[in-house]
Amino acid sequence: MNKYKYMSLIVVTTLLMGIAFPIGKIGLNYAPPFFLMGLRYLLAGGLLALIVAKRPRPRGRKQWLQAVVIGLFQTAAVMGCVYYSMYWITSSESAIITSISPLIVIIIATLFAGAIYSRRQWLGVVLGFIGVAFTFGLHLSLQPGTFISFGGAACFAAATLLIKRWGPGFDMTALAAYQMLAGGVALLLISGFTEHPYFTISIKSVSVLLWLAIFCSIIQFSIWFYLLRSGDAAKTSSFLFLAPFFGVLSSWLLLGEQVKWYALVGGVFICIGIFLVNWENKAKRFIEI
Repeated sequence: MNKYKYMSLIVVTTLLMGIAFPIGKIGLNYAPPFFLMGLRYLLAGGLLALIVAKRPRPRGRKQWLQAVVIGLFQTAAVMGCVYYSMYWITSSESAIITSISPLIVIIIATLFAGAIYSRRQWLGVVLGFIGVAFTFGLHLSLQPGTFISFGGAACFAAATLLIKRWGPGFDMTALAAYQMLAGGVALLLISGFTEHPYFTISIKSVSVLLWLAIFCSIIQFSIWFYLLRSGDAAKTSSFLFLAPFFGVLSSWLLLGEQVKWYALVGGVFICIGIFLVNWENKAKRFIEI
């Protein structure tokens, strides 16, 4: 892929990822988190499924099951954790913690896929996790939201590797649609058991839902899946450090959130760590799982 096209798509998708944090937090004023995210992905997945109706669908029970599993990790688990965590922490902190998923990708790939990385990349992993310690370990007391957001980052890493492994067998845009539908249904089921579902209808709430569904789901997921299929999963996911940058910036602009010093220091360490991971990305044997 042309490097200018690649970087342009990276900026667009990470910008949309980042903006989704404060926009989603605004949406929590009108609906509980699981129900809001369920509506978002059911709407987004349904619309995208109509758009790609003539494209190849998953073939057989195995591929449909793979699409559902990806949806449970990529959509239900990640987004459920991210937005549920915002009951305790700011959208900026959630964005920073979620951004460590590229570091987790390397650890999982090494342990379970036989990937081999350089010392520089492992230094990046260490610095990244030092950043995590600063981001949520220097509070006077740990919040449940920090652990929930960390769980979302782990699920994001797992989903990245699953998409890299199974993605070549799919039309990626169709996969984006069906995994969002699966994740949306799962989130609505979770909402039914854990929340009192409601959605307050107003111009602002409908605008938030449509923005999340169209821009931060359909467009963002389609680009992200395309990038994962076209390039190296670790290299591509390492650019996720841009998402918390855009998340912090948009949270400041839209919500007036102030980033605490330890979260800022943690974010800097995470960015340096991910830069080192991406700077020399020459695994001798990469993720053949």
